Amino acid sequence: MVEFLAVGAGADGRPIAVERRAGRAPGLFWLSGFRSDMTGSKASALDAFGASHGLAVTRFDYSGHGQSGGDFNLGTISRWLEEAIAVLTTTSGPQILVGSSMGGWLALLLARELRRAGSNRIAGLVLIAPATDMTELMLSQMPRRAQKLLGTQGYVEVPSEYSEDPYRINRALIEDGRQHLLFGRAIEIGAPVTILQGARDKDVPKEHAMKLVEHLLTDPVTVTIVPDAEHRMSRPEDLALLERAIEQIIEQKRG
Repeated sequence: MVEFLAVGAGADGRPIAVERRAGRAPGLFWLSGFRSDMTGSKASALDAFGASHGLAVTRFDYSGHGQSGGDFNLGTISRWLEEAIAVLTTTSGPQILVGSSMGGWLALLLARELRRAGSNRIAGLVLIAPATDMTELMLSQMPRRAQKLLGTQGYVEVPSEYSEDPYRINRALIEDGRQHLLFGRAIEIGAPVTILQGARDKDVPKEHAMKLVEHLLTDPVTVTIVPDAEHRMSRPEDLALLERAIEQIIEQKRG
C-alpha cells in the first residue's frame, strides 16, 4: 500500500509516494534512476526478493516521478537527495542501499550524509550502472548545439531510447549537480560496495563505473561487468546478479 510522506515546507512542499514491506534487517532501500519509478522491473524484483527472504523493503518515487507530487522540471539532485534522506529517516536498522543509474549517485551521496552524521546504518551498497556525477556526464554527452541551447533557453530536449517522449534536461539540474560532485577525491562509504555494469551501456559507459572504483579507496569493492548487458540491466539473468549481490553483502555482515 502506498503512503505519502510530506517533504519540504510551504510552496516547496511535495508528497512523496513510499511503499514499504515489513521484514527483518538488513532492510533493502531502493533508489531509482532519472525518470524511473519504484514500479520498474528492478525495483519490483528487489521487493520480491525481500518478500521471499523476509527482509524489509522500502521504495519511493522522487518528486515529479511516478506517484509522487511535485514538478519534474523543478527536480534537482539537492531536492531528490533531500527526499531520499527524509524517507530513509522513517526506516529503522541497517539498510542496504540499492541504486540504479542516477540512484547509484544518490546512494553514494546518501551514504556520505549518514557518515558525516556519525551513523553506521549502511550495511552495504549495490550500484547498478552507477551514474556518479550524472549531471556532468549528461553535459559531456550533449552535442555542442544542445549545450548552447541549454545555456540560452535554460533547458534542452534529449531523445530517449526508453520512451517516445524526449527527456527535458534543465540548466538548474546541471548547475545544482555541481554542488554534489564526487569525482576528484576519495569516496568513503564505511561498508562494502558492489557494482553491476553492462559492457554495452551507452548511457553510463563501463569506463565511468571503473572511474568510480578508482575513487573507492577504503571499502571492499566488487565489480561485475556483464559483456552483453546494456543500461537497463533488467533481464532475468541481470536480476539474478542483483539478488546474488545482496545475498553476498548479507553473508559478509553475518560473517
